[in-house]
Amino acid sequence: MYEQELITTAKAMVAPGKGILAADESYSTANKRFEKLGIPTTEEMRRAYREMLFTAPGIGEFFSGVILFDETIRQATKDGKPFTEVLLDAGILPGIKLDEGAKPLAKAPGETVTEGLDGLRDRIAEYYKMGARFAKWRAVITIGKGMPSHRCLDTNAHALARYAALCQEGGLVPIVEPEVLMDGDHTLEQSYGVHHEVLKTVFDALYVQGVEPEQMILKPSMVIPGEKASKQASVEDVARWTVKCLRERVPAAVPGCAFLSGGQSDEAATAHLSAMNSLFKEQLPWTLTFSYGRALQQTAMQTWNGQDANVPAAQKELHRRAKLNSAAALGQYQSEMEKVAA
Repeated sequence: MYEQELITTAKAMVAPGKGILAADESYSTANKRFEKLGIPTTEEMRRAYREMLFTAPGIGEFFSGVILFDETIRQATKDGKPFTEVLLDAGILPGIKLDEGAKPLAKAPGETVTEGLDGLRDRIAEYYKMGARFAKWRAVITIGKGMPSHRCLDTNAHALARYAALCQEGGLVPIVEPEVLMDGDHTLEQSYGVHHEVLKTVFDALYVQGVEPEQMILKPSMVIPGEKASKQASVEDVARWTVKCLRERVPAAVPGCAFLSGGQSDEAATAHLSAMNSLFKEQLPWTLTFSYGRALQQTAMQTWNGQDANVPAAQKELHRRAKLNSAAALGQYQSEMEKVAA
């Protein structure tokens, strides 16, 4: 029923030089970030913050889509214009976070499984009517002693695949996000090995559930050593090992991979993406772009700081960061660009 629409939407989501803004922070996550800056943790402040982001002039040039939280997709500007309309008028597709978070996995200490499948078909239908055209579901994989276990990989891959199948049935392009965390002291080679196994397990499960690769987007983490590893990797090595892993495990029919930033600094996330697109462009059967949250928002949030008077300056910071990542998606980013003021 939705086949051609899904294919068209998926291609639009990874249009050249465009990425996806992840603005789907839950109540608790948004409030924690506000608390650190002394911003009141109220629904109105969350609404005002999202309005600042979505009304930033010119962001449609760099964003193909924005992932929303349930609260946010129901909100509007202070003048009463629904956020979904604001985005569509800017040429940006609205998306929705569908998972209900990672919960402890039974009999697997330290590991989690993402929940939210109950009632999912009905929620997809509701969000489609509200204007959403794609969705996101995040699985969380930890590298550690005896981790990830096969139980963790299989359970999360099965949930991701069932979610993706339901999305395609209901008209939403699924973003499939198996995040391998940077926490720990694992090496670059260990990170590669886990990513390799994760992607194999996920795509096997997607195949079993009948998910069409042309109608989905992958949101992978990058192959990076743990943040506590004694030896960190160069930008080129991260790019090389990430591209190698994707080439070995991601079907060429998938339109694109929109990376998560996963706790990297703003500059590192941008540099790694650009290196993949500049150094290994000839090896890429799919588009590589960005779907960052903090790595796009953090400076803008700090600049805004809950004050209406700071909105223009904060919007300029968002525009600047989006422009730099757009350049990275084209393989044209240079570190010297960071010195240019917003």
